[in-house]
Amino acid sequence: MQHTLPIAPQFYVTAPQPCPYLDGRMERKLFTALQGDAAVELNDKLSKQGFRRSQNVLYRPSCSDCAACMSARIRVADFKPSRSQRRVLKRNANLKHRATSPWATEDQYELFRKYLDQRHADGGMADMDMFEFAAMVEETPIRSRVVEYTDVTREDGQPVAACLTDILDDGLSMVYSFFEPSLEPNSPGTYLILDHVEIARELSLPYVYLGYWVPGSAKMGYKANFAGMEVFAGGRWQDLVSPDKFSGAVDPLSTEPIAEQVARIELPGSQPAT
Repeated sequence: MQHTLPIAPQFYVTAPQPCPYLDGRMERKLFTALQGDAAVELNDKLSKQGFRRSQNVLYRPSCSDCAACMSARIRVADFKPSRSQRRVLKRNANLKHRATSPWATEDQYELFRKYLDQRHADGGMADMDMFEFAAMVEETPIRSRVVEYTDVTREDGQPVAACLTDILDDGLSMVYSFFEPSLEPNSPGTYLILDHVEIARELSLPYVYLGYWVPGSAKMGYKANFAGMEVFAGGRWQDLVSPDKFSGAVDPLSTEPIAEQVARIELPGSQPAT
């Protein structure tokens, strides 16, 4: 009988390009393909080490002179909404969610386009067409859902917000969310996070993964406002009690060589690094 060993994932580094979060900085990503029979296990394992999914790729920032981008997640058991977040829940009480299979619709794409045109007209997704949008939603080798939100006071039943969400073994990962621009005064982005915390609680999942938090970035600062928040820094998850604690992450000396970063990555079936 012939036996074959599983092929270890290969890691690559992107070419440097302007950072979308901090002016004057260059970003670089460490990434690997998410495919094969072990895709689910690989996604679960690397998500716990600060990686994020984009279609069939897992990536993590690996900049040469900066370590400011840190994966962030909420500990569901320790989360309690603040007074302002309770107001957000009240303002959005008319929104109801339903989870669907990861299948792109024209209604979702129309909402997505409105969101981009209003908020990210100059971003990397600005020119995304329906086919590319469908690829973002549907090209997933793991368990994913599109969580759609409708306004119960409207009769058209059209989605007013949505989030592409991965279901991990230890939580929900909010891959990408978007909403009707007219809802902006009601803080829909914050509401989607609050609602995902409740969904995770109902599913007995301990974490909600939010993407990256970047000290010094105005567009990412809101993530520090959630109780029970922790970030992946220095090879481990740490409480985000004081954002000032991580201000040194923008120092060039805060990074380590790519080879050392890859050597520290734990893969499915491997023993924890010491």
